[in-house]
Amino acid sequence: MLQCTAVTLLPPDAVLRLLAPGVDDPDDPEPYVLCELGEHDGPGTEHAAFLRPGRTPDSPAQWFFWTGGGPERVHRTGRAPWCPALLRRLDTDVVRQCSFFDHHPAPHSWDVDDPLGDLTAERLLSGDSLEG
Repeated sequence: MLQCTAVTLLPPDAVLRLLAPGVDDPDDPEPYVLCELGEHDGPGTEHAAFLRPGRTPDSPAQWFFWTGGGPERVHRTGRAPWCPALLRRLDTDVVRQCSFFDHHPAPHSWDVDDPLGDLTAERLLSGDSLEG
């Protein structure tokens, strides 16, 4: 399944919280966020963008959630625990944890294809420039 293509501008209060003292890596917060979930629809289904990790790998992460767009957009930020789902590959003994929050809609992260992210990673690994 392809990644959702919803994009939204972070409101100033969310950016200020990211820049607050004690926040890890506040150097350059992105003003726009992209929904990281797989394609989903429905008027009440929230889009979600990962903002920052918790203090420990197992602690809840900070997420930005929104529905709608323009003046009808409703948003919130909140901490959410990680999805507990695991994908075990018996042939390679690799275990992957879902990189979304618990009780997320749509499929788990390993079933979501991000063509732009894949292209960017491919170009970075090959040493090609991302410009032009």
